[in-house]
Amino acid sequence: MMKMKMKNITHVSQFYLLRVSDDPELQPILCGLFLSMYLISVLGNLLIILTVSSFSHLHNPMYFFLSILSLVDIGFISTTVPNMVTELQTHNTAISYVGCLTQMSLFIIFACMDSMLLAVMAYDRFVAICHPLHYAIIMNPCRCGTLVLISLLASLLESLLHNLVALQLKCFKDVAIANFFCHPSQLLNLGCNNTFNNNILMYAIGVILGVFPLSGILISYFKIISSILSITSSSGRYKAFSTCGSHLAVVCLFYGTGLGEYFGSLLSHSSGNNMVASLMYTTVNPMLNPFIYSLRNQDISNSLKRLHFC
Repeated sequence: MMKMKMKNITHVSQFYLLRVSDDPELQPILCGLFLSMYLISVLGNLLIILTVSSFSHLHNPMYFFLSILSLVDIGFISTTVPNMVTELQTHNTAISYVGCLTQMSLFIIFACMDSMLLAVMAYDRFVAICHPLHYAIIMNPCRCGTLVLISLLASLLESLLHNLVALQLKCFKDVAIANFFCHPSQLLNLGCNNTFNNNILMYAIGVILGVFPLSGILISYFKIISSILSITSSSGRYKAFSTCGSHLAVVCLFYGTGLGEYFGSLLSHSSGNNMVASLMYTTVNPMLNPFIYSLRNQDISNSLKRLHFC
């Protein structure tokens, strides 16, 4: 990767991303690997959307939210991986200033949408298990659409706030970003003016729009588990918990890798470790989600068999 040691750069037309590997022999292998992972993720999530839309018995809030989540996952992985594969092919890690801000914006939107949708799906499971008689009334189509719209608006707001902070940067300490994409925190840390205030604002935004969804998930599952434990029969407890097993697995995967990336960037100054954590968060998650839902969810699994895909 081209090393830039310039200080207080006031006119920036492009940034330089961290290459996944500098080994010429390893680059074609990594290119094929990440391209395969990208195609698997896109095809898997499209298959989930196709399955949900094709069978009327899947036309309910749980699978509606799942199809939206699959659509968001396609956008999430498409924000970073195609550009990374192109870099491995062309050996050019430069990205324009506008392109960097655009990639950062899309990354924030899709990451926040993932988080918000997982909270919405946890609320959906809470209503289904704790208030089954009122489920159809509470989770009506209007409310489902409103919850998705709120998730989208919250994601757009977070992206807008990050962009407003980034646009306030008048000079940069460097033009080399220590990741394979324009990571929001690493881009803002390059600023040489009011960096502390920018970081405070960025973390405050992250807490508001990141911790709140996680808190909603934890509260929902606390009430779900309490309700399940009150069921006397073991078969009834298993049936109730099985309806949210796939979602719980996706939540653990999403927040496990996300928190690993966050604390890894705080505790480790190694760009290699940070990049591995980012790869897990941005690439592995969207690829595994369709497998988790298709393998652990009996309705999806049976519908896929009827489509002759499994």
